[in-house]
Amino acid sequence: MFQLSKKVEYGLIAMRHMAGGSTGQIFTAKEIADSYHLPYDLLAKVMQKLAKKGYIASYQGVNGGYMLARNPQELKVSAIINAIEEKEGVTIIQCEAETPEDCSIHSTCTIKNPLMKLQSNINNVLEELTILDMI
Repeated sequence: MFQLSKKVEYGLIAMRHMAGGSTGQIFTAKEIADSYHLPYDLLAKVMQKLAKKGYIASYQGVNGGYMLARNPQELKVSAIINAIEEKEGVTIIQCEAETPEDCSIHSTCTIKNPLMKLQSNINNVLEELTILDMI
C-alpha cells in the first residue's frame, strides 16, 4: 500500500507542531521529538533539510532552534514531502518512479493508466493541502 516514509511523517509532525505555536516561536528538535516520541537524530536531519530549503529558519546558540519561515497557509504538503524526499511528486507505481524502460511489462500493462490517474489525484490533493489545513 502507498505509504509516506517515516522521515516525511516526522517532518509533517514537526511542521504542524510549529504551525500550532505562536508566530515567531522557536522550537527545538529535541522538544518536538520528546513531545511525539520521535527519534531525535532522524528528526534533526529532517529539520535540517527543511531549513536548507527555506521552509523553516534555523537559529544557533543557547536559545536556538527552529521556527516556520513561511506562513503555514502557504506551505503545501507536497513541497514539504519533496524537500524531505529530495524528489518531485509521489509515485505509487514503479514505471512512474523510474523509467518505462525499467519495467519489463510496460507495453502490455493493463493497470498503469488507472494507477497513473490515481497517482495524479493523490498528487493533486497533496498540492492543495497546506500545513494550516493539518491543524
